[in-house]
Amino acid sequence: MSKMDNLRAMREAKYAEAQKRSSSAPARPRAAAPVAPPAAAARTPARSAAQPEVGADQPATEELCGHRNMSGRTCTREQGHPQKSHRYS
Repeated sequence: MSKMDNLRAMREAKYAEAQKRSSSAPARPRAAAPVAPPAAAARTPARSAAQPEVGADQPATEELCGHRNMSGRTCTREQGHPQKSHRYS
């Protein structure tokens, strides 16, 4: 067998295994209708992204910018800082 024949055989074996696994999986129930959300008064407010995280090196009274970059880091400058750039930590 050539290298390509081996690769094709491996690919077909993986496909057959995936098909066997998916057919033996239990059926998942589907929701009939969307459930209405609870009343706004009954909800408890979750921690929003605007609220700063309190770290060991920063006091809780200081409001931080809270801007997040693509990697998930938050800006450590004060809320409403005049600088155009953010300082991430």
